[in-house]
Amino acid sequence: MTAANETHATNKYPPGRYGRRREPQPRRRVLTIVLAAVVAVAGLAIAWQLYTQYGPQDYEPQVQRFYNVTDDGITVDFVVRKAADQRATCSVRARSAAGEEVGLAQVDVPDGAEAYVTYRLATSDRPVTVEVPACGPVHK
Repeated sequence: MTAANETHATNKYPPGRYGRRREPQPRRRVLTIVLAAVVAVAGLAIAWQLYTQYGPQDYEPQVQRFYNVTDDGITVDFVVRKAADQRATCSVRARSAAGEEVGLAQVDVPDGAEAYVTYRLATSDRPVTVEVPACGPVHK
């Protein structure tokens, strides 16, 4: 090592010039840990809420195809996955090119774990699409 490097390594900064160094304070460390725990718990609560809202459902409808589109109706094939012993009712909805609802019906679904349904939906105008937005237990 040269003499220049030795003096540079032992130099001290003038006191007060660059501010004072703060030692980590235990209170801030505890506050940081508490805040991190609160954020983690809130994140888990949000994740659980979204899972229960959008995760696997008791009734899962899926449109297979639609066809035979006329000015006054549309035929739809859909399947509903559910427990084999459950009976279900599904909403079937048709929309026009403008996005307006032009047909709506409640359709009973037969028993079985995968119930296949073919339904002809009457409409008030020419539909361009059909959907099964929701299924649920049969209301008596």
